[in-house]
Amino acid sequence: MKNNIQIHPKDNVVVALQELHRGENIQYEDDTIRITETIPFGHKIALRPIEKGEGVIKYGFPIGHAIEAIPKGGWVNEKKVKTNLTGIHGYSWYPTQGSSSFVSMIDDKPLTFKGYVRASGEVGIRNELWIIPTVGCVNDTATQLVACLKEEMQKASRKMDAIVALRHPYGCSQLGDDHANTREILSDLALHPNAGAVLILGLGCENNQSSAMRQLIEEKVQHPIDPQRIQFLNAQEVTDEMAVGMDKLRTLYQFASQDRRTEVPLSTLRIGLKCGGSDGLSGITANPLLGYYADYLVAKGGTTVLTEVPEMFGAEQLLMNRCPTEALFNKTVHLINAFKAYFIANKQPIYENPSPGNKAGGISTLEDKSLGCVQKAGTSQVCDVLAYGERIKTTGLNLLSAPGNDLVASTALVAAGCQLILFTTGRGTPFGTCVPTVKVATNTALAQRKANWIDFDAGKLLVEPKEDVLTFFIRQLNAIINGKAYTKNEKTQSHSIAILKTGVTL
Repeated sequence: MKNNIQIHPKDNVVVALQELHRGENIQYEDDTIRITETIPFGHKIALRPIEKGEGVIKYGFPIGHAIEAIPKGGWVNEKKVKTNLTGIHGYSWYPTQGSSSFVSMIDDKPLTFKGYVRASGEVGIRNELWIIPTVGCVNDTATQLVACLKEEMQKASRKMDAIVALRHPYGCSQLGDDHANTREILSDLALHPNAGAVLILGLGCENNQSSAMRQLIEEKVQHPIDPQRIQFLNAQEVTDEMAVGMDKLRTLYQFASQDRRTEVPLSTLRIGLKCGGSDGLSGITANPLLGYYADYLVAKGGTTVLTEVPEMFGAEQLLMNRCPTEALFNKTVHLINAFKAYFIANKQPIYENPSPGNKAGGISTLEDKSLGCVQKAGTSQVCDVLAYGERIKTTGLNLLSAPGNDLVASTALVAAGCQLILFTTGRGTPFGTCVPTVKVATNTALAQRKANWIDFDAGKLLVEPKEDVLTFFIRQLNAIINGKAYTKNEKTQSHSIAILKTGVTL
């Protein structure tokens, strides 16, 4: 295997594919470059001398500027490079035609899958029973009900894929946007197609009243709630909440467990795109792999959703140029600048990124991180821009307002309607949200070391043809989507959610 890789011909750096030591040589085209100091795997190497103040180019774009002179063969890291990014500013629209470079290569792949068609017409890839607390005060009651129902249904003739309590700390002592966010996210989750049945469990005295939740859900679906699919319980209103809760759960389980998979078009699939613990290989292996699949799915009429707005900073113009209309361009500008204003309003630096783990993995600036991050969205055109808590309305590539935080962003993707999350990582995480969360490692060492976390090794792209890796990836995804295989987070029952909080707590 090569010991370095250049991402774009314009780059003045390459990325180390193994640890390199002082005095070793690497080959770049016809040039032999001597390494001046130990350079870790995934980190950048200067192809030529980079003067103080000169731009560092990666992915074909500046990722910052050198704050000291860097010799040829030198280590280019966060101590030597500073971001070029500043505050809120205007943007210009330079529309470009989206493309799908790998779509033709995989045209022969299945154009249907077997899913659960819901009354709304949406399709689930799992048939689960969810208990959704209106308030954190009943989290433990929800957990106890899950344990009791699992034990009782062990010998049931018809099985559901999972019984899950979606614990969270909110639903009371919240005002304004925080209260609205909690209600929006929880009501969206209650309507998720992976949930064949839902018990909305309240306490009774909280701000987020069950009656208001019912009204909001009915407004979203524009018809009365089906009691065979969604039930409500306020613990303060009954003598024994466990007994009443179990009665309601048995009714829900009995009805929903009769659901069966049927053949549906691939166009009904909605995939969330997320990364966490990125490293220097994220933009070389795992994120491009997701981009190839995203282009394929969009070309077949499906939907992808890209979020993590702060990790678009520095690459946002690329997304803006993929907006086919000026109206979508303006919505994307607002998406970016509204998040910058949020940082400023809270007196926080806009570009306080990347994280310590990102830096240890080879990412030096936010531009470095963002240019790799947005590759998960492939190259197709932007079709819509969604507010936080808003549900998908348009097929194709959507941009969703949410922060970079793994739990908050992934929950927002689920609330938008994604049935599956593709989650790339270079550092590794046991994380999983309440839908199947496919962890894709950027490098083979991580995939082998943390096999209990990782579902797919994208590091194979460094040594195997792209076509072969993508074909194998699609085969694994098809097994998961069709319920013939389960993700690591499903096997470990890691089903976390988190809701964005911005204001005071009473």
